[in-house]
Amino acid sequence: MNAPVSTPGLLYEGADWDFSTLMRIHDACEKVAVRDLGLDFYPNRIEIISAEQMLDAYASTGLPLFYRHWSFGKQFAQHEALYRKGLRGLAYEIVINSDPCLSYVMEENTATLQALVIAHAAFGHNHFFKNNRIFREWTDAKGILDYLEFAKGYIADCEDKHGEIAVERVLDSAHALMNYGVHRHHRRTIDLRSEEQRERERRAHDERMYNVLWSTLPERANQAIGADEVERRRAMLQLPQENVLYFLEKSAPRLAPWQREVIRIVRNVAQYFHPQRQTKMMNEGCATYVHHRILNTLHREGQLSDGALLEALHSHTSVIMQPDFDDPRYSGINPYALGFAMMEDIERICREPTEEDREWFPDFAGSGDPMPTLRYGWSEFRDESFILQFLSPHLMRKMKFFHLKDDAAQPVLRVDAMHDERGYRRLRRALAKQYDPAWMDPDIQVVDVDLAGDRRLILEHRVQDGRLLEEQEARQVLRHLASLWSYDVLLREVDPATGASLREHAVSPPR
Repeated sequence: MNAPVSTPGLLYEGADWDFSTLMRIHDACEKVAVRDLGLDFYPNRIEIISAEQMLDAYASTGLPLFYRHWSFGKQFAQHEALYRKGLRGLAYEIVINSDPCLSYVMEENTATLQALVIAHAAFGHNHFFKNNRIFREWTDAKGILDYLEFAKGYIADCEDKHGEIAVERVLDSAHALMNYGVHRHHRRTIDLRSEEQRERERRAHDERMYNVLWSTLPERANQAIGADEVERRRAMLQLPQENVLYFLEKSAPRLAPWQREVIRIVRNVAQYFHPQRQTKMMNEGCATYVHHRILNTLHREGQLSDGALLEALHSHTSVIMQPDFDDPRYSGINPYALGFAMMEDIERICREPTEEDREWFPDFAGSGDPMPTLRYGWSEFRDESFILQFLSPHLMRKMKFFHLKDDAAQPVLRVDAMHDERGYRRLRRALAKQYDPAWMDPDIQVVDVDLAGDRRLILEHRVQDGRLLEEQEARQVLRHLASLWSYDVLLREVDPATGASLREHAVSPPR
């Protein structure tokens, strides 16, 4: 691809590009990102991939270096069928939270789209990954690429030694439990670069605590045990435990060491994605705001043509489009739309505040420069807290937000928050709650193991707002749990206020 620059000052002309074009684009974006926005980011590594490779990355949860699994092939076929029929497009890029930051961009992109995605991913997402507190405390950006390579090789070795079917069975069950395979409260960040060595140490150690815990069970199977011994057992097993995969990895009685390591791999990948679930709206809002600022600055300085800017704005507006509730395309609030709107609104409050803005945001209204406030927000908050802190009445009116209370016991919906001061605060709290995984995800914990009897694993679901689990889906997931545990599993759904049991699900392992 040859893309000679014939107009002085322009980074490129036309749609074609080559690698020198990408270098010019990258360097120009970097200059604006540092000079005008004050961004701080990891070194960039940009790789060009085909549409088929992008589909493959889609299928493997956005990690092109991932291990093989049949579900990835199924998702690949689904995505490919829709793409070939023209029923869906592909992302222009995929970016990995790593140091260096790895951005995959499609070779089919035009030069302008490459400029957009480099500004968006290589500087917007990159800055967010490096600076957001949740990512800093929970992920190992330096180690993730080496760990993915180790995981891919380890699972391939397991397939050679134990057979693809055996490995697939463990992966199927572990994947079904991925949402319950994360620590939601602060723990020491795992040094992923040392995981290969640690795996050998764990294998040599051979689960000493596990052996001691389970070795004497048959002799005591029919004996009653006292409350003190129950508490001692629960302490040994670190119960209650919200991370179900962690519990299985450490305590499942019949898993071989290699099966524990496979579970650990799935658990570490789930933990890697956990900060992204908590910051989706902010992360995309940050990256979209950054690419919008960078590209407009490059155009103003004469480095992008009018045609290039119009092409970029066409893609930009498509990304941030928010369908109305009665639009067939509506599927909830678009995180790009809300994120970008909040970043622009913070800029408005900093530059041209109203009296209302000064009352709601006295700390930064009228400050003039929005970047210190934005960088602080990107660093110190997640979606839920960012909405609670920065969502303004002006934006709620602009986006026509209001809150409906849907009570199944009542015959009609009730408008619970409208556009007055009390309504704004209630609406903001209600919207923030929808971005809190702790509120949206079922609160399920391992609470006990019947070591004195049939070794049944007991879990509790603390029911919020009367929302019981969908029974068929719950039983399917519990079957996977029982498969890894190797004994019966009981899930109790309880009222957290009274402790009363609302419903029980009992599942036995496959025979």
